[in-house]
Amino acid sequence: MSVTAGMQATEQGQRINECWRQIGVSGDRSCPELREHLHCRNCPTHAEIARRLLDRPLPAGYSEEWAQHFAQAAGRPETEDGARSVVLFRLGEEWLGLPTTTCHEIAEPRRIHSLPHRRTGAVLGIVNVRGELLICMSLPELLGINTGGRSSGGGKIAVFRRLIVIGRDERRVAFEVDEVHGMHSHGERDLIAVPATIGKSASTVIRAMLSWQGRTVGCLDEAALLAMIDRSIA
Repeated sequence: MSVTAGMQATEQGQRINECWRQIGVSGDRSCPELREHLHCRNCPTHAEIARRLLDRPLPAGYSEEWAQHFAQAAGRPETEDGARSVVLFRLGEEWLGLPTTTCHEIAEPRRIHSLPHRRTGAVLGIVNVRGELLICMSLPELLGINTGGRSSGGGKIAVFRRLIVIGRDERRVAFEVDEVHGMHSHGERDLIAVPATIGKSASTVIRAMLSWQGRTVGCLDEAALLAMIDRSIA
């Protein structure tokens, strides 16, 4: 059984012929390739199907569906103990958290197009996010965070830079981060005061600190951050 004959999937998302369930180890075992490979997982047909699945384009509505999922999670009412939900992300060695109500989308980094006469400062340029042109900010520049020696995350799992879109109503901007962990819920009693040693710029937008997995996370005040961004853009 060749690779071509063993699968009937296309880039348009047609159903795959799961030969391993029909004539393989999960079927009647009539596949002649089993004599050589012993198990379907050792067969190049099985490997090729897996590669096609991983490399296939995102289905229509995939991004919108997950955006709606995060929006619904963000809109859930607080519990009796005052639990809140934040999106945790990393800039260099610093972990920060933003209320999920502020985060509109998390995407792969886009090409940044520079703006005339704006070569320095926190405004990097504009990015195209699903057809919408958004101002792209440098959050490290804005908050005074040194990311010169960017961390790789400190683990064996690969981490990837991401683009986070935030804002309210029509005021949407984007910024790149070194890693996004995801959503995390915490209560008010889990928060601690901001230490006096924190940088001046960051201290104006970090409302509290949160202990998470042995790390200290700075919880950003969404209103103060958006106001700081507006001042930088003006």
